[in-house]
Amino acid sequence: MAQVTMYGADWCGDCRRSKRFMEENNVAFNYIDVEADLTAADKVVEINGGAKSIPVIVFEDGTHLTEPSDNDLKAKLEALAIL
Repeated sequence: MAQVTMYGADWCGDCRRSKRFMEENNVAFNYIDVEADLTAADKVVEINGGAKSIPVIVFEDGTHLTEPSDNDLKAKLEALAIL
């Protein structure tokens, strides 16, 4: 199983879009709500070099995407042989 973690929030349209994309493509991922877990919100700021932008999607190879388009997310998942 691929280790993909998504930091997001229910009110975030980009988060809902990325979450829906991964669900529709049967990508297994952990979802962490930054509103419910304040340490996760701090992690987002750390990953983004001070920015609070979400979604942040972290991959098993240690890389991440922040606010990716569906095309960018698809390309990354294909590069990691998850899609």
